[in-house]
Amino acid sequence: MGMDTGVSLLEKRLAKVKELLKRDGLDGILVSSSVNRRYFSMFTGTAGHLLITGDVNLFATDFRYTQQACQQCPAFKVVELPRDIWDGLYNILEEYGIKSLGFEDSYITYNKYCQMKEKFEGVELLPMGEKLNHIRMLKNTEEIELMRTAAKISEQAFEHVKPMIKPGVAERDISMELEFFMKRAGCSGPAFDFIVASGWRSALPHGVASNKKIEYGDFVTLDFGAKYNGYCSDMTRTVVVGEYSSKQKEIYYIVLKAQTETLNRMRAGMTGSRVDGIARDIIQKAGYGEYFGHGLGHGVGLQIHEAPTLSPKGDIVLEPGMAVTVEPGIYIQGFGGIRIEDLVIVTDSGVENLNRTDKVLTVL
Repeated sequence: MGMDTGVSLLEKRLAKVKELLKRDGLDGILVSSSVNRRYFSMFTGTAGHLLITGDVNLFATDFRYTQQACQQCPAFKVVELPRDIWDGLYNILEEYGIKSLGFEDSYITYNKYCQMKEKFEGVELLPMGEKLNHIRMLKNTEEIELMRTAAKISEQAFEHVKPMIKPGVAERDISMELEFFMKRAGCSGPAFDFIVASGWRSALPHGVASNKKIEYGDFVTLDFGAKYNGYCSDMTRTVVVGEYSSKQKEIYYIVLKAQTETLNRMRAGMTGSRVDGIARDIIQKAGYGEYFGHGLGHGVGLQIHEAPTLSPKGDIVLEPGMAVTVEPGIYIQGFGGIRIEDLVIVTDSGVENLNRTDKVLTVL
């Protein structure tokens, strides 16, 4: 995986879309979501549609973005859309003789679909499902490099806020400080709403930071990530404030064992469900199976949650270059919860962990 130049990289990505066209017998594919628009064209603005056919790549956008599109998208012919974008798109479909059109059904709202159906007279609309999103699963060296930087900044942010994690400090203040640090370090912002959940709230797997103040003896789960040049990172650490009980220690090390074993054993060629099973088995055997209620992990890239998933339903076979989280957890209502999460790149022989932060039970 040598460093690709922008254009040859795009050519490879577009070649995969054109393969889809052929395989599904389509005249064209309309790409409307910002994430796939960026991936297949390099465009970073907020409006526009890609129309990809066997012979031509068109970028249709309004007057605000035509100049930017011309600069950022050398592989595309830029077309300016009128105020009624659906009329404008229909004219383009007509001009290029497009009768069957693939579209992003997981992105297009029902309302937009109705407009397309009404305006694109004589054009058959065919849902693409996850096919376009699946092209994004394999990351090249540049993408991995951006995620590595995002992960590094996240870890520096964590070290920076550690001294703040003490009794009397509100979860929200820690969350805001993490975000400020990341932005100062060159990130565009957070990859998602950070989870800072202390005490009983740590039993909420998605306990977004609240006004609750941290108390002595609390578990504090911090789940956070940065966005760097469009690419996300994602990590979770759980710490204890003051001192821990024997039950807190017991549960912490069950989760850590589940995560460590999985990281040691997972590799290309396994399905997501098989990887999930390694961790789930360990937690089950320790008697806490019912308290691990979510999947083991998910793909990360331009989006914080993308394919493939590591879960009992994960049927995608892992390949080298996929970026996934490994995040087992145990959550006990009224007691608290623990999650430990790293972001890893799948390789032939195992995984490369983008996170370096220690995972021993830390008392702050």
